[in-house]
Amino acid sequence: MASFWSDVLGRAVVDDLGGWLLPGDDTQLGLRFVASCEEKVGRNRIHLHLTSDSAAHQRRTVATALGLGAHPLDVGQLPEEEHVVLADPEGNEFCVIEPGNAFLAGCGLLGELAGEGTRDVGLFWSEALGWPLVWDQDEETAIQSPRGGTKVAWGGPPVAPLTTGRRQRYDLATDGDLVREVDRLVSLGAARIRSGPDGTVVLTDPDDNEFDVRAG
Repeated sequence: MASFWSDVLGRAVVDDLGGWLLPGDDTQLGLRFVASCEEKVGRNRIHLHLTSDSAAHQRRTVATALGLGAHPLDVGQLPEEEHVVLADPEGNEFCVIEPGNAFLAGCGLLGELAGEGTRDVGLFWSEALGWPLVWDQDEETAIQSPRGGTKVAWGGPPVAPLTTGRRQRYDLATDGDLVREVDRLVSLGAARIRSGPDGTVVLTDPDDNEFDVRAG
């Protein structure tokens, strides 16, 4: 999976914390992959949106992904819609967005982490990360770093049950005091679940999505 996304996004793979990291930067989120025996059941709550500079760029991205083992996916998209829906080699959904999409203009190749979630979870993550809301309408929310880049968005209720277990999660690294940071997140609406042997603390957000907090 890390090799697939490395080739699609043009990023190097780095060994990291028992997994494989595709590092991000000030405006592009990093992706980390770890081995898991848990099978994917149903659709993920989170999927990636890749942007396109032109129709030719969109075609190249789709062709690259298909050549690496992705396959087309029908999730009910309409014929007139211009984005292309694919599944990566392990069945995780992602979209290659058409050029000229105003919402993702200037966001970079990894334009968006799009998913299911309530308005409360969007507000929580806005406060947790210090990222302002860039969309808040009809229960849909989106946040973005003040530096720009990848957006994180939630489509509002209804939110499907967590049929895929805990296969997807956010990893947060803090440069400050870990206990204080966990307490801050709990005060914003997170719930503490457990601590790992490496010192990582596992929390859930208001929609019951697990996420990890560790010392940076």
